[in-house]
Amino acid sequence: MNKKRLFNRICKDIKAIKIQGASNIAKAALKAYSLFPTKASIKKLESLRPTEPMLVNTLKLAEKLPSKKILQHFSDAQNKINLLVLKLIKQNSTIFTHCHSTNVTKALIFVKKKGKKFDVYNTETRPLFQGRKTARELIKAGIKITTYVDSAARIAITKSGAVVLGADAILQNGNVINKVGSGMFAEIAHAKKIPVYIIADSWKFSSRNIKIEERQHKEVWKNAPEHIRIKNPSFEVIEKKYITAIISEYGILKPEKFVKKIKSIKRG
Repeated sequence: MNKKRLFNRICKDIKAIKIQGASNIAKAALKAYSLFPTKASIKKLESLRPTEPMLVNTLKLAEKLPSKKILQHFSDAQNKINLLVLKLIKQNSTIFTHCHSTNVTKALIFVKKKGKKFDVYNTETRPLFQGRKTARELIKAGIKITTYVDSAARIAITKSGAVVLGADAILQNGNVINKVGSGMFAEIAHAKKIPVYIIADSWKFSSRNIKIEERQHKEVWKNAPEHIRIKNPSFEVIEKKYITAIISEYGILKPEKFVKKIKSIKRG
């Protein structure tokens, strides 16, 4: 496959969510950029998923740093996150999660490999069923998992000891943007006094305004009758008041302290 076709294929797969997880999207964008390292490439890649600041941050650094150093960051950050999650998850506990997050699944698989026993409840995550990807990855690692339909999430959450979610964006006010449903589930957990942890690489932080992506209605109902209006928002805000802590390579921090830490660091 020539470079142009490969670049276009990567763009298409990012747009269609064939590539899932913020870090995987960022790595794919980095690969595409390496084929054509131009401002036009960056503009094109950033337009594909407007709710993915990790993609934006990665491409910004790609203009200054070698790809090897950027990829090393992803690995180093994940390793630090894994160790923190290992301390956090209790033996024989039950964890609730939603959608698919590479940071989350890798951390849970690491904890399992270290010998801790725990169960996971997760949602199917309509309309694209990203939760099934999570379920497949975790069951392959030997983690006991139960998948619930999205509308049964309250039942699953109330049976869990903690809610663990990824993040597509962490905002400068401490709020988090994640897959639609996440805000509602965080509110339910908070009301039940169940801790809510966000597991995320710090490169998901953004000081910019983030657009909530609205995807095609055909993902929800392909052959819907005429005149039915269908809304398909991909993400929503998790208010910081419902978040117990953000777990990143910088530690387990309250949202405000996480933001303060990130703002004190000069990247690149």
